[in-house]
Formats: sequence, C-alpha cells, structure tokens
Amino acid sequence: RDYLRGAVPKDRDYLLCGCREEDFQQSFPEAVQVGKSFPVYMLDIDGENCEVAFARRERKQGNGYRGFVVEYGSEVTLEEDLYRRDTTMNSTALKLADGSIIDPYGGRADIEAGRIRAVSPHFCDDPVRALRAARQAAELGFAITEDTYGYMAKCSEELAGEPTERLLDEMKKALAAPKPSIFFRSLQRSGLLRTAFPEIADLEGKIQPEIFHPEGDALQHTLLLLDKVAAEVPGRAARFAALAHDLGKGTTPAEMLPHHYGHEERGQEVLENW
Repeated sequence: RDYLRGAVPKDRDYLLCGCREEDFQQSFPEAVQVGKSFPVYMLDIDGENCEVAFARRERKQGNGYRGFVVEYGSEVTLEEDLYRRDTTMNSTALKLADGSIIDPYGGRADIEAGRIRAVSPHFCDDPVRALRAARQAAELGFAITEDTYGYMAKCSEELAGEPTERLLDEMKKALAAPKPSIFFRSLQRSGLLRTAFPEIADLEGKIQPEIFHPEGDALQHTLLLLDKVAAEVPGRAARFAALAHDLGKGTTPAEMLPHHYGHEERGQEVLENW
C-alpha cells in the first residue's frame, strides 16, 4: 500500500507461499517463532527485525478477533491469503523475485482513486476493522465506499464486546491523523460512534446558543475544535483535550438546552468514568 502511494513504510512484512514450515525452519534456524495459532516468525532481513508469516485461510467460528479457525500450509495460495484482508489497498503484494505487483482485488485502482473498499464480507469477521477503515480515512484523506459503510454497520454487535484497548488504540492513532474528525464522522455515519465511543456520541443533538456556536450542536463544535487543534499541535494529548473539553454537554438535561450550566463539573465526571 505504502509503495503504491509513494510513501515510506513504517515496517516491512513478508508473506511466504508454497513453502513448508519445516523447510523454512531448516533454511532460517535463527528465525524466532512468535505466532501461536499460525506460523509467524521474526527474522533479521537487511538489518531490520521483520515479520514473516505463512499464507493462511481463516474461517469465522466465534465472536471477535479471536473467533477464527486458521488453516495454513504450502497449498494455500497468495490470492486466498489476500482475500481474507480487510480492504483492497491492504490486499496487494510485491513479489520480491521480480518486483511485480500482485493485485487480485483492485487495490491499486482504489489507492489511485482515494477509496477505502472492503475486499469481501470477511471484512466483518473482525469488528475493529470498521474502526481501522475510519482511522485510515482520517490518516490518508480517502473516502469510504458505500458498500464498506454497510459492512461497518454490521460490525456493531460484535464491536460492543471488543476489549477496550483495541478501540482506544485505533482512536489514539486517529488522533495523530491530519484531520482526526474524519474518524469520528465516519463512525457516526456508519452508526458505530455510540457503540465505540458513547461519551462522544452523547454530544450529538445537544444544541447550543446559536449566537456563540453557529457551527451547530456540541458534537459539531467538538470536532471542529479538534481539527483546529490538530492543525497547530502535533501532540495527541492536546488533541485529546480538545476532544474531551466539552464532554459534560453530553449529559445536559433536555429541559436546560440550549444552555449547559455546570457542564465543566459534569464533564470531569464523564471523563473520569471513561
């Protein structure tokens, strides 16, 4: 993906096809196995500690990102491995032998068009992929396709049961993006904002005095401020402060609107509970 975008990748991952695990171990005895349910090894390649994984198929059997039955072996093809990926731009491969691009699902065209598109219904197998799509939209400035929004919406039930740290990890990465609001707006559009971050979703519909806030409700105000801070401050702590500064407005009683008396104190409570 980064190669096709002309960007410098943060790391390099290698995929092995048509290779038996015992043959790999014999050829690279220094490789350290780190995968438990399927073979993943750490290997020094050109002075860099890189991940080497064997091509695999996955079959959904349970809930969440752990609910998979994994099949691997020398008979698993590259196309089968790429089919289980989340989006088309992540389903491309660079063949080391000749430098050719293998792109069975149209990832290159989607990168050129600035699209985030699910490869298949397997997108829903790991519900956090919905957050990842929203985060990459914020990072890359790409547009999520309508069918992918549909898959994201289907992730709601399982997403509610995911470990909090997985949700927070995607949010932290999104806060480092050039325009973090895209992450939250994408989740809002897919119906997942309340599932993932109810404290932020509660700001929707909380109207404010128009003379002070012509931009709209507390959610619109918060996301506008978040992007303004992101444009000037690189640190995620300051950006999170912008995101959280008006959390108390999400608990304002309906009869008090459009005013938000005492929201500073109530916001501290919301933040502590979060």
